[in-house]
Amino acid sequence: MLLAETVAIILSLSPGLAMEPLIYLGLMSVLLQWITVSTLLLSRAIMPWLLKLSASRLLAVLVLLLTLSAVLMSALAKALFPGVLLPDEGIARLGWLQIPALVLILGTLGAFAFHRHWESKLLAIRAKQAELDALRARVDPHFLFNSLNTAVALVHTQPDEAEQVLLDLSDLFRAALSGNELHPLKREIELTQRYLEIERLRLGERLRVSWRLPPTLPHRQIPALTLQTLVENAVRHGIEKMPGGGKIEISVLLDAYKLRLRVSNAIPLRTNGPTTAGHKVGIAATKARVEAISEGQGGLLTFIENGEYVSEIVLPYRTQ
Repeated sequence: MLLAETVAIILSLSPGLAMEPLIYLGLMSVLLQWITVSTLLLSRAIMPWLLKLSASRLLAVLVLLLTLSAVLMSALAKALFPGVLLPDEGIARLGWLQIPALVLILGTLGAFAFHRHWESKLLAIRAKQAELDALRARVDPHFLFNSLNTAVALVHTQPDEAEQVLLDLSDLFRAALSGNELHPLKREIELTQRYLEIERLRLGERLRVSWRLPPTLPHRQIPALTLQTLVENAVRHGIEKMPGGGKIEISVLLDAYKLRLRVSNAIPLRTNGPTTAGHKVGIAATKARVEAISEGQGGLLTFIENGEYVSEIVLPYRTQ
């Protein structure tokens, strides 16, 4: 809308108009707003395809759609109202292309400006991600030591369980050290279940887990060990601090355009009320990774709901 009015003002200030500038501005605004509306309708018609594009390609396609709409609407105005808004004599017969040309130039400049802003934002996110990943690397040994102590305690009494702990631990750290930023959602759930199996042996009946999964898991690539990190935070800063333990609920939710991975857990109480301060490091690191890998289209939400701490990863996803 702003781009359309900018073009209308530029054209109304041109010398040699056949009518009053304000009248010309009003008529040109109507034409250009029709260009805007037709662009929105075209974009809506191909929305499923647009959602699959990267940010840079999406900007290029939108500029092309805007230019195409300008060409179509200018040609229509020239045919229906010859000589009123657009030149229609001599060499000036091609003057009707001035509107598509201006739209293309301004749209391209706007797209470049937005893309530069987007890149600078992503660089800031990646820098924050590197900082938080380094911080998280100092936290991971806590889980490693607990798991090894659990395995040692089981060696003599339950050797099979001890072996399983070490196998699960090996699988988790192999995923952490593989360097792969993305892997299938199914793989992430398997790793999370392995992690919970280790914690179950350590915490026993204090740890209760409820899974809410769709009948068929979506074929979506997600950042590695993000769901596992949310569950680890729920165990370490929630269940582990409660003498009687508590319940963790893990849900995979789908709507038309979003995939949501939700983890909720009971909050340990203190004399001055509930606290959630311990969640900050893992949550912040995961949020930075999700935003960076999804190019800003995804995110991580945290909130208190019904007395429970809830963390939810939101990723773009198109259901079929």
